[in-house]
Amino acid sequence: MKIAITGSTGMVGQRLVQSLGDQGHEIFRVIRARNRNFKEATISWDPEKQFLDVQQLDGMDVVIHLAGENISKRWTKNQKERIKKSRILGTKLLSTSLARLKNPPKSLLSASAIGYYGNHPYSDLLDEKSEQGKGFLADVVQNWEEATLPAKEKGIRVVHMRFGVILDRHSGALQKMLFPFRCGLGGKIGTGRQAFSWIALEEIPPLVQFLIEKEDLHGAVNAVSPEPVTNYRFTKTLGSVLKRPTIFPIPVFLLKAIYGEMAEELLVEGNRVSSKKLMDSGYTFQYSDLKRTLEHMFNN
Repeated sequence: MKIAITGSTGMVGQRLVQSLGDQGHEIFRVIRARNRNFKEATISWDPEKQFLDVQQLDGMDVVIHLAGENISKRWTKNQKERIKKSRILGTKLLSTSLARLKNPPKSLLSASAIGYYGNHPYSDLLDEKSEQGKGFLADVVQNWEEATLPAKEKGIRVVHMRFGVILDRHSGALQKMLFPFRCGLGGKIGTGRQAFSWIALEEIPPLVQFLIEKEDLHGAVNAVSPEPVTNYRFTKTLGSVLKRPTIFPIPVFLLKAIYGEMAEELLVEGNRVSSKKLMDSGYTFQYSDLKRTLEHMFNN
């Protein structure tokens, strides 16, 4: 297949470019940086300037949209605006452009987030039919997903991949945790009772391949492990795998002082999210058990 990918230099994008390319698909990177050299073909775009060389997307089989500003920074007023614009304007530009093509792709797989559901106690199990939650990220995700409407109205199959916390030892949230944990300073956040819905980075390539092939699957899809845990259980499991103690709880007030609103929505609270829709569609997770997943990451 001919597959175009935005956000191809990010954590998920790099892994997908490699994996899908190894499977024989023809990959096209949709990029801003024109002076970078890639072995794959490139297509120019600049969401802030509302520019996309759209004709190069004509005849694509699949477009995978991953681009967006990093949400794991303190949410200042300017940063929140960057987060909103990068996701909503970029997605709208892409969707509107695809809808104008003579030969549009069959499928648009667009990144999204379980932040759509807002924060809930661990006792609540959320699925794709659950209502939108409250908070900045929930509002962003709703508008982010709605921005794909032009593509859907054109008849393009749209899948919203609602990712949980992506675990990879070399990047993302897990990488940032490793130094204090390896120093024996890791610990639960607050009470540790908040839900932690996760997915291994290694799971994403086969999951995306499944979504490409499963042409009757559309709309929101929770891309999370079938076994979410509490923050306490995650902390203890990571400590066990690293063979380090986890006796120093991280005070909530300290996280809020450092990260502000972002800490409240992403660190102090959480949500327990179901992947039943994926499994009912026939997908089998390769990384479902947290301890085995972390052992694989750190022992290979």
